Amino acid sequence: MKKPVVDYRQFRLSKVNDPQFSHLKLLLGWVGYFLMYLLTENLIPREACYPVHCALDDLIPFCEVFVIPYVFWYFMVAGSLLYFALYNTQSFRELMTYIIVTQVVAMAVYIIFPNRQDLRPDEFLRDNVLTRIVGFLYSFDTSTNVCPSLHVGYSLGLASAWLKEKGVAVGWKIFMVVAVILVCLSVAFIKQHSMVDVFAALPMCLLAELIAYRKRWLRRKTAAK
Repeated sequence: MKKPVVDYRQFRLSKVNDPQFSHLKLLLGWVGYFLMYLLTENLIPREACYPVHCALDDLIPFCEVFVIPYVFWYFMVAGSLLYFALYNTQSFRELMTYIIVTQVVAMAVYIIFPNRQDLRPDEFLRDNVLTRIVGFLYSFDTSTNVCPSLHVGYSLGLASAWLKEKGVAVGWKIFMVVAVILVCLSVAFIKQHSMVDVFAALPMCLLAELIAYRKRWLRRKTAAK
């Protein structure tokens, strides 16, 4: 079993600026995001949001089984951050930087261009555990400010981080890539997002990749010369 590179048992708030713990300050990005989320959700009325839709949305049926990868996404994010915090603090810094960039970009878009989707079914054709979970998600995860999709943004960031990680089994990397693909599909199949939201996340992720991993890319470019 791998040994953690940081002994968090010694962590105290007074030590947050110590080199071994300073990476944890990036977690404040989540605080800023949730504050902005609450503000945008409560101050921007649904009527002021532009409906996002494309023809591809009408071709994608509602399929409750996709709620499984959609919910698994929460464990992917938390588990990945925990792993990197324990075993590779540099990767933790890069992944959190990636996430913060996507959060800032998405929130800027939500404020400048408030948007919503009207794709959710009025009622489910089937009554089962999965549709009940979808209904529960609908109850607290609103259908406003959805483009670009942060579900997709974070997922692509996780795939990028794991693919770059050394000492990780190829099988695990393949698993994570497949999981990310399923998550990106799930947002459309459970009608949480339009496909427009998915495609809009791609340039946001490219910007996050360039900012979070610029040093890696520069080193690779230099080594190739």
